[in-house]
Amino acid sequence: MLSGFRLDIKGQVQGVGFRPLVYKLANEMALSGSVCNNGQGVELTLVANQAQLDTFIDRLKSSLPPLASIDDISTSALTGLSSESGFSITASDHTQISTEIAADAATCLDCLEDIFSPENRRYLYPFTNCTNCGPRYSIIRQLPYDRPFTTMAEFEICDACQREYQDPADRRFHAQPNACPDCGPQVKLYDSCGAAILDPDPIAHTVSLLKQGKIVAIKGIGGYHLACDAANKQAVERLREKKLRKSKPLSLMAANLASLQHLVEINPTAKQYLTSSQAPIVLARKATQDFNHIAPGLNWLGVMLPYTPLHYLLFHQAMGRPNGTDWLKNTVPLTLVMTSANPKGQPLIYDEDQLPQLLSLADYVLTHNRQIERRIDDAIVNCVTETPIIIRRGRGMAPKAIALTKDTRPSLALGGFFKNSICLTRGNKAYLSQYIGDLNNPDNCRYLQQTVEHMMQVFDIQPEQVFCDLHPDFYSSQFAEQFANKHQLPLTRIQHHFAHVAAIACEHQLTEPYLALALDGVGLGDDGLSWGGELLKVNQGNYQRQGHLKPMCLPGGDTAAKEPWRIALSFLLEQGLTELAQTKYQHLSGYQIVKQMIARKVNCPATSSCGRLFDLAASLLGLSDNNSYEAESAMRLESAAMGVEHPDEEPLFHISNSRQLDFTSLLIRLPKMEASQGAALFHQQLVLALCCWLESVAEQESRNIVLSGGCFLNARLVNKLKAELEQKNFNVFIAKQLPPNDSSLALGQAWIGTNLRSNLCV
Repeated sequence: MLSGFRLDIKGQVQGVGFRPLVYKLANEMALSGSVCNNGQGVELTLVANQAQLDTFIDRLKSSLPPLASIDDISTSALTGLSSESGFSITASDHTQISTEIAADAATCLDCLEDIFSPENRRYLYPFTNCTNCGPRYSIIRQLPYDRPFTTMAEFEICDACQREYQDPADRRFHAQPNACPDCGPQVKLYDSCGAAILDPDPIAHTVSLLKQGKIVAIKGIGGYHLACDAANKQAVERLREKKLRKSKPLSLMAANLASLQHLVEINPTAKQYLTSSQAPIVLARKATQDFNHIAPGLNWLGVMLPYTPLHYLLFHQAMGRPNGTDWLKNTVPLTLVMTSANPKGQPLIYDEDQLPQLLSLADYVLTHNRQIERRIDDAIVNCVTETPIIIRRGRGMAPKAIALTKDTRPSLALGGFFKNSICLTRGNKAYLSQYIGDLNNPDNCRYLQQTVEHMMQVFDIQPEQVFCDLHPDFYSSQFAEQFANKHQLPLTRIQHHFAHVAAIACEHQLTEPYLALALDGVGLGDDGLSWGGELLKVNQGNYQRQGHLKPMCLPGGDTAAKEPWRIALSFLLEQGLTELAQTKYQHLSGYQIVKQMIARKVNCPATSSCGRLFDLAASLLGLSDNNSYEAESAMRLESAAMGVEHPDEEPLFHISNSRQLDFTSLLIRLPKMEASQGAALFHQQLVLALCCWLESVAEQESRNIVLSGGCFLNARLVNKLKAELEQKNFNVFIAKQLPPNDSSLALGQAWIGTNLRSNLCV
């Protein structure tokens, strides 16, 4: 017996070819009904018997498009449906938005076949896409995800593209960014004066410029890259000078896996990420020293593959424009630096109005007239080991919806100061934004405001409560206060490290009691001091500080984080090693002044920061005395230990009765050691000490362990500590979908504020 059913489907089901799949399956099964997008996902009506309905749902789940995912399907009975009307895709229902937004996706293999087939009407067209690939989040102005609500609205679709759009059998059926050379965006090249170059082949012109050693700003999905020939050291050095990026690693783009083989070691995890629709920058171990100028002092490189047709066309040109896609299996003799086009510390440039700023960084600009609605940096994933660590959630990964354990009031969480992201919640979902950056300049602060406004609009969320960091001087905290006052909303300030560990608990939906290590650079503690190496106990929303690293002196305060030699000098003088201190550091500018500051205890605050412990160790080993970019010393320390296994030793640390963890014995030994051996010993002792530290509490407490904070971007630390703890029968929870650093603070704040409200700092 036939009946009427309504199916409400939630998940990532808009802009990913989901409705075309529903249409196809319904017609194959000769079922009547309709499907449309709505604010919650997809609404579907069917005329079917129960067996047909069950079969339809099973087939739907088993044949999802590559970018689609289903979180929930609810079914209810309907009356008045006709079995004679056939099946149709109807107009979207504009109701309150709570669906997920698909992330931007790398060009699929089918579209590459179109681009490189001379007989195809999209031959060499740089904006080819389909329902399985192409821009999504970066072009969306509002939901539901339909063409009029994207930046493609400016392009009137031609008859040929419209036929594809309306044909259920076509791969571009309801592909919102669908376009071709006759109706879609076009590429344009500008010279150093900002004048358009009237060349009918701007891509060939661009490759010629790159081979000449020029720097070209190239427009991608979420913003511009600065590109140059990676093998041209003079071009790379000039790019560094323009970006004021003396030694910070740069990312490389190669045409394919074959072209990366001589650069990096590609393990299965790295391969999986590189070839995924997310197409992030992947950190992989160096296979050659030829590109040391790209990542000085490190044993890994950040590499990625092309993810837009425009990228592919550059490499295709370098290969002499062969027909077909077989060339993609061969080594391509061009490797490009592809680094974010932004002045140091400022947001990614994404708007054509910023052409003068682009030309201060580049010699030429290769751009196009498809507007980017929302800037979004490349995502970064550490795949040096088989266990991936997300470093930055950007293009391809954001925005991300995280499931909550219960429905919540709409809320806004503003995160911290470094690596800022923001979070909005409603119902049982938390929506975490893309990476925004450090809030140390007006442009990034404005970017935060814009992101809040955009996400509130897109997801149609009006917050009823606001959360932020405990530190009153963070711009995110100040903005939170202004926003709360303006909208007359309650504001809750949440301790930094509690938010760190809560983000991981949220990801794993961990509501049982747990112990946590929060190891990072800096965060304001409940006592008004600088924390960063914390052992916490969390139970039913209450957290207690169970222990911390022995505080170390920061001569000059925040300046010591940029000049770790100051911390090392203070340590050596404290230990009475005056002669060694003088030998190692007297040649450095400011030595005498800093020495006097230490002696007089002037501007020498203390911190329990684990990040500063890494800095101290790196300086004592002679690996790095200054951080020209954030975490440089820590990265050099990890890199030096790569491939070196130090024999297990007796503990070179001490845990006091108050559970203060002291590494003095270890640190005193480091200056006498060869750098790689010392770095390996440091990591071995740190893992051993953290295990002992946790065991000192776990006898009476939970066996659940959460690891969070920026120090857990260190793959060696994460892998070895997790393995040791699991051998001791601990349940270990680490970041999987999110970075463990400050980018996830907003999620932790939201989780605490909406679920664990019994012990908050207001």
